[in-house]
Amino acid sequence: MSVKLSTGVLATMLMCTGAVRAADRIVPPAVPADLELSSVYKVFLAGHAVGTQNFICAPAAVPSGADWLFIGPQATVYDASGEQILTHFLSRNPLQPDVLHATWQHSRDTSAVWAKRLRGSTDSNYVAPDAIEWLLLEMTATGTGPTGGVKMANTVYVQRVNTVGGVKPPASECTLGTLNTRKLVPYEADYYFYK
Repeated sequence: MSVKLSTGVLATMLMCTGAVRAADRIVPPAVPADLELSSVYKVFLAGHAVGTQNFICAPAAVPSGADWLFIGPQATVYDASGEQILTHFLSRNPLQPDVLHATWQHSRDTSAVWAKRLRGSTDSNYVAPDAIEWLLLEMTATGTGPTGGVKMANTVYVQRVNTVGGVKPPASECTLGTLNTRKLVPYEADYYFYK
């Protein structure tokens, strides 16, 4: 499957992953200081995600009695040539069965990484006002594929940057009369995986 990427995103991705395939040549993105990582960690994979941030209208301790509850992402992550490399979703952490974490599963070897939010940033020098925050996520578990795939097994940190869209729907659209309504909000982001 291929996807149409904007010229700026495609140029960035080509610099990071396309023309130069060696993992040590992927350039880490410029990020706010609180999302930076030590040079000890190296980017080994980068991709552009297209999908949705998903919400459900649920009872809440707010004046209206209801608010949007985040129920996870659904996205496909593409390389610079537009080929699918990962699927991104929310799933049960295999090391913490009662906990749901962000998950990325490799499209070929089906290895996976689970991660939780370590820090976020809405720094207006980086993050668009109508976009979800940029994140630094910390690995909480990894898993090999059924045939021994290990592409994601060395992940320690994940950065979510260059976000577009994905923000929580307006509060006025979640009322006691619209409980259980789901909203799938389109978003895009670049993900960088570090080992």
